[in-house]
Amino acid sequence: MPTISSWESLTNPKLPPKDRLRSYALLFSKTRAGDAPHLPREQDLTTAEREQFNALHQELVDLRDAVRGVVTSSSSGSIWTFESGPITIVCPEVPESVRSPLAKEENPNYAWAYRYADLDALIELWGHIRASNPELPVEHVSSTEVGDSHLNGHLIVLGGIGWNRVAARLQRKLADLPIRQVVVPDLENGEIFRLGARGGREFRPEWMEVENDGPKTVDAGRIAADQAEDVWRDGRRRELVEDVALLARLRNPYTDQGTVTICSGVYSRGVLGAVRALTNAAVRDRNEEYIASRFPSGSFAMLMRVEMTKNGGALAPDLQTQGNRLFEWSPDEGAGE
Repeated sequence: MPTISSWESLTNPKLPPKDRLRSYALLFSKTRAGDAPHLPREQDLTTAEREQFNALHQELVDLRDAVRGVVTSSSSGSIWTFESGPITIVCPEVPESVRSPLAKEENPNYAWAYRYADLDALIELWGHIRASNPELPVEHVSSTEVGDSHLNGHLIVLGGIGWNRVAARLQRKLADLPIRQVVVPDLENGEIFRLGARGGREFRPEWMEVENDGPKTVDAGRIAADQAEDVWRDGRRRELVEDVALLARLRNPYTDQGTVTICSGVYSRGVLGAVRALTNAAVRDRNEEYIASRFPSGSFAMLMRVEMTKNGGALAPDLQTQGNRLFEWSPDEGAGE
């Protein structure tokens, strides 16, 4: 029985669907002597059999939900493959003052999607999740559109606390998560990561300062906020060479029926790097293997290094390379490393 074997597999476990649990409970609730094993109809159960059915079915559902809360939703080894929906991707929204003219409804070339920030990350992730979950409902919404219905099921949050109000709300609700994203005065267009309260270890991007005598890598914290941009100033140009990304998969604090996945960065390239870690064909299998072995419960959070390509794109980090892993944490382990 291939299907049953897949539910019992230790290497690639799959959770049985809820309707199958109902069938199991029905099968074992009818125990009249002399009856050949068969699947009865619920309406044919006696009062005692119905009580046994209800108790057994609830026990199976509770066990399944307990496993879902720890193992998360993956049934294929990938955190982007879900057993059930809905799946909602929550995107940050660009402030109106800096939106593209094409985001204005009076523009004949208006497109609502121009209100989204982190579009590269959304496009990469949307296509991957739709392809991996062809029969499940997948929706993307801006953080200002999120309602109660969007918070049920599986929630994927793109971007940081600056432009994504859902990310800010989640940071308050996930009180045990030691990684905080914070606004600092010397960085105007992004939010750094900090461990714990004020004074904890900080993780910042790196810039390369290009001068006449050659490039020099500098810490963003030593560059004034109005200078930490890819522009020429006083004969020098500063380029972002490395961002910091957060990838986390935890139980959805709004419902016990789903998960929350956070893909964030100090800048948008970090967000894209967090997404590409598990979508890019060159590294995703290796990264899935690392996550599965390092965090067998399926719940985790990690900060990673995201390097830039020559044209300013974000490289997909290989988590098997120790230098790309800046900090790791699991609710089952407590303090990270």
